Amino acid sequence: MVRTESLYSDMTGPILSVFSTSLFFSFTGNIIGSGIFVSPKGVLENASSVGLALIVWIITGVITAIGALCYAELGVTIPKSGGDYSYVKDIFGGLAGFLRLWIAVLVIYPTNQAVIALTFSNYVLQPLFPTCFPPENGLRLLAAICLLLLTWVNCASVRWATRVQDVFTAGKLLALILIIIMGIIQICKGEYYWLEPANAFEPFQDYDVGLIALAFLQGSFAYGGWNFLNYVTEELVDPYVNLPRAIFISIPLVTFVYVFANIAYVTAMSPQELLASNAVAVTFGENLLGVMSWIMPISVALSTFGGVNGSLFTSSRLFFAGAREGHLPSLLAMIHVKRCTPIPALLFTCISTLLMLCTSDMYTLINYVGFINYLFYGVTVAGQIVLRVKQPDMHRPIKISLVWPVIYLLFWAFLLIFSLYSEPVVCGIGLAIMLTGVPVYFLGVYWDNKPQFIITVEEYFSSVLSENLKIPL
Repeated sequence: MVRTESLYSDMTGPILSVFSTSLFFSFTGNIIGSGIFVSPKGVLENASSVGLALIVWIITGVITAIGALCYAELGVTIPKSGGDYSYVKDIFGGLAGFLRLWIAVLVIYPTNQAVIALTFSNYVLQPLFPTCFPPENGLRLLAAICLLLLTWVNCASVRWATRVQDVFTAGKLLALILIIIMGIIQICKGEYYWLEPANAFEPFQDYDVGLIALAFLQGSFAYGGWNFLNYVTEELVDPYVNLPRAIFISIPLVTFVYVFANIAYVTAMSPQELLASNAVAVTFGENLLGVMSWIMPISVALSTFGGVNGSLFTSSRLFFAGAREGHLPSLLAMIHVKRCTPIPALLFTCISTLLMLCTSDMYTLINYVGFINYLFYGVTVAGQIVLRVKQPDMHRPIKISLVWPVIYLLFWAFLLIFSLYSEPVVCGIGLAIMLTGVPVYFLGVYWDNKPQFIITVEEYFSSVLSENLKIPL
């Protein structure tokens, strides 16, 4: 096992060749994932009416586009792979960057992967339990099997992992196309009761600003992946042109797809039916497709299976960037000599994701990861303003108006304050986990003159793991 950038480039080559030839389709495909099949219920439940839920989807798309533009400027001003971790570290210092990395490693990636795996389980098992919810232990077990299988695939071969991604991407496209077409047919038939203004804004519970903030967190999960290109800025072809172009084309397209998918849902289901379903697309298919309703759970299962694979594949970039800066153990950046796969990083993220499966409540997990994600999105965008003040003459191939980061930060403040008010325990746990990174940083990174016995222990564990994996150091 080695830790060199050349081997890392070999590992990422297959996916980066896609970026160079069809960047926009890859970017769009990376955003559209399992979120649109799980978040509609959470958005509607917290928005309290169909009309407000649709507004939440639209505003979330607009805010996502603004955040992506801010990140585009940072991406070409600080052209390093690693995304917001690299930007926060360079602007605010090592501790801030480490905390971003720490929370991503312990919370964001594992939680995202757990939610997608649980969504896969729900859509596979729901047709087998038509009159009730699938058993929680069954959901967890199938999600764990999915994670273990895909971790093995990613450890075994880069080519296998990328082929799994290519094949299973078609699943989500098929499902969404079917949903939107069926929704248009329903509207043409006059089935748009819940879209009429008088009915759309009829609340089924009292409006609450704290719950509306949680609706935005639920919706933002579906837009996750909008900052993915910032993790591979160093390897993009002509990022000065392609980054903003990908944003201007892809995010409006994704917003259109998400809004129309949600419109389609309410042409076939009442809000009460939607909220009673743990697999919204399955219920939609049962209501409209009849004997062909099996297409929907299969399509979504394919989509979510590919989503878990993609998350496992791309998370290794963050591990690599962190280890390159000395913020993670060098073991996590090691890559198999022959297979060019980051086996230690994959094993670590698999184990941490399995721990997240202690709960099968996807909506709590989404609030949990959404709050922490937005916390650091705001810190990163604030860094853009700080960099403008500190280094006004710095070369910026892309330079946007400061109005956009200010708008983003105002929305960010609203979201965090009211999310913390509505879910103090869930958000508080995320903050507590983040703060545990402070002593880890000072003991593991900042402390240069460690006693020799600590260095010896670190080297021993690296050599033992490498030997057990049958991989030469």
